[in-house]
Amino acid sequence: MRPDSELGPASNAADPGLLFDLAPLALLALSPDWRITKTSARFLADWGVSVGDCVGEELLPFVAAQLRPTRPTQLAQLTTSIDDALAARADRLTGPISTSYGASWRARIIPIFRQDELLSIVLEWHEGLASPVETDFGKSGFSTDEAFRLLVQNVKDYAICLLDPRGHIITWNAGAELLKGYTRDEIIGKHFSVFYGKADLDINKPQVELDICMHDGRIEDEGWRCRKDGSQFWADVVMTTVYKDGLHVGFGIVTRDLTERKSSESRLIAAYEESEKLKSDFLANMSHEIRTPMHGMLAACALLLDTALTTKQREMVGVMDESGQVLLQVIDDILDYSKLTSGNFSMQSGLVGVTGIITLMVRSLRDTSAPAVHFELFLDPDLPRSAQGDPLRYRQILQNLVSNAAKFTDKGSIRVAASVESEDDSGYTILAEVTDTGIGIPEDAAANLFTPFTQFDGTTTKRYKGTGLGLSIAKSLAELMDGRIGYRPNPDRQGSVFWFTAHFKKIQTLEGMQERKTAMALEGNSGEPPPPRSNEVDSDLLAEIKAASPTKHMLVVEDNLINQKVMVGMLRALSFQHIELASNGLDAVKMVRRKPAAYDMVLMDISMPVMDGNTAAREIRAAGILLPIVAMTAHALKGDRERCLEHGMNDYIAKPVDKKLLVRLLVKWLLRTTDYRKNHKERLAELQRYRQDMGQALTPSMEGQAFSCQVPDGLGTPGSPGSPGPFSAGFVPPKGFDDLPDGLAEHHEFTTDKPGHHTNKGGPALAERPRFTQASTPIRLSDRAMRQAQQNEDKGVGRSVSGESVATETSGDGNRA
Repeated sequence: MRPDSELGPASNAADPGLLFDLAPLALLALSPDWRITKTSARFLADWGVSVGDCVGEELLPFVAAQLRPTRPTQLAQLTTSIDDALAARADRLTGPISTSYGASWRARIIPIFRQDELLSIVLEWHEGLASPVETDFGKSGFSTDEAFRLLVQNVKDYAICLLDPRGHIITWNAGAELLKGYTRDEIIGKHFSVFYGKADLDINKPQVELDICMHDGRIEDEGWRCRKDGSQFWADVVMTTVYKDGLHVGFGIVTRDLTERKSSESRLIAAYEESEKLKSDFLANMSHEIRTPMHGMLAACALLLDTALTTKQREMVGVMDESGQVLLQVIDDILDYSKLTSGNFSMQSGLVGVTGIITLMVRSLRDTSAPAVHFELFLDPDLPRSAQGDPLRYRQILQNLVSNAAKFTDKGSIRVAASVESEDDSGYTILAEVTDTGIGIPEDAAANLFTPFTQFDGTTTKRYKGTGLGLSIAKSLAELMDGRIGYRPNPDRQGSVFWFTAHFKKIQTLEGMQERKTAMALEGNSGEPPPPRSNEVDSDLLAEIKAASPTKHMLVVEDNLINQKVMVGMLRALSFQHIELASNGLDAVKMVRRKPAAYDMVLMDISMPVMDGNTAAREIRAAGILLPIVAMTAHALKGDRERCLEHGMNDYIAKPVDKKLLVRLLVKWLLRTTDYRKNHKERLAELQRYRQDMGQALTPSMEGQAFSCQVPDGLGTPGSPGSPGPFSAGFVPPKGFDDLPDGLAEHHEFTTDKPGHHTNKGGPALAERPRFTQASTPIRLSDRAMRQAQQNEDKGVGRSVSGESVATETSGDGNRA
């Protein structure tokens, strides 16, 4: 800004005349009688005149002399524009005034009033070249208004019409006739609502649009409109209010036919959805095809590691197992990235124990990191004990950052810290930082750390492997959790600091059982046992399932022979002795229907020939059989678990089957959950069939009682060849069984010291059903049961896994799946 001394006296700085003269516009001031009183310097320069040539002159003769208009009507239009501006007390823009030397001028007319007194009229002139069209029309004798009218009437790409204030049509152009099918004589005077369908008329849409247009001055809408013949087209409609001399005289409507564009959009959307479906199907198929053999390999490695191996053999098996786990992580990264980029990823709500997740993560990675690396853990005392969010995805982000730190740090330290960044009434924003003393990040690579498929070590001899997706996925997950993620160099020494925030909702922390109920509600009320505290199987759960498994009967439904052997090996390693196999869903349905009380659990593959696992589960449920069915499948995409549950399965485990998760599921469904047990009518009916088969009758004292029986190992077992009902062939109920009192809710145990001799060890009401403990000596099958078993064996029905042999149920056509 210039100093005041350069502007002269203070009075000059505010002098309107000086401001007018210095304005960078071609300005001309008129008196109320239209004589020129003042000009700007820019006007004098543009028009090539002096002050003496202008001041005092009448406007119209001056303009005529200086511009020499090509048409006399142009001066008349200038006069009309000034009159309109004075009448409206508002700015008006004149039409172009074409000169004989090829230029064109237009003026903005600005009337200046003080109350009702006209003080001056200012004309702001702008120069522009005359267009050839304008010149041709001028030569043809058309006025601008006439040219515009011809344009509106003859344009064919737009339907243009005028409505009166009540919505009746008063003008109709050629484009409207082509688009809507009405001639001018047919449509003039009709209400414009004739172009709307029944659904729009039912909600009075035409009148609503008129009301909105009157209020806002304009309305635009896209939707279906009707032609004279009843056909419809997708229209873009713009409606504006029309005024003349300040009075509302109607509405102007311009309509475009966008049917083809709408069809193109629909085709594009359909093509996009189809491509997304194809991509999802491809990913699901590839996930299944890769996970299926990986399941066999990793499970075989796990079983092999449990055997007596030399040090070299154990080392090689460990390499195989580690390589397989890396491949699985690559697959999971690609699947996660695909879901995130396609928008098909959703967060799950559950109970998040932030301190527990971080502690377990550090403990787990500490055991597998380089010996020279020291781990430090800092947890803010203000961290909430629990919150509501997605625990799996929070753990995934944290694991990515901590495992990266461990991978790139050979010696030194890794510090993991967590604190509450902010808190409000609804929740917490928790900050986690991972600081390492590793190799650090080159400055030129830092900007691309969170870019997909980017690694700062891109050479062919790179030491560190990976897909380059981990940080990109972590960034997307953090943003889905209303958080952020970032990087900065280690301020103290070489290394890196990665941090992220995540927002969690607050939950009401209650004491005792109420707190557990809250947690279970957030977890889907699954009653699932807590996760193991390390990479090893929880020893208590392992001991629990091994103690119970000898009496349990499993049906494994799997079409892949390798995976059959692997699953049998995994179950045998957990002390299961009674395992049957089916090669497809149809065989599984037949086996379960034939022996509805024979099995304690079904492990069901999904993709199988003849009948898939989902269909098999539906068929089993349709038969009223409520035993637990767990999907055991290589389908690991979003929604696969939900689909399995919708088809009647109780739970889900992805391949490759993790031993820790398998043990947890077995404990959950074999030992902890009872809501799937059959009702008393079904159990009584099965018992009646069994007693009739044994030549005995159900005593009246048992009718109407709800109970189920677990048959001991060694007394004959459910699912053994020839078992006709809930008990194994050859088992005779203990003496006094028929005389049990009505109060069957009491707990009864029967033990035996020799075949056929049982003693009641009855106790208080500790369970809902009589339980038979394992006999100390086996009982032989009766001759009749042996014959029945041989017949079933010859038919290939219900073949069991015994010892080291693996037999499979075959499909109805005799082909092995």
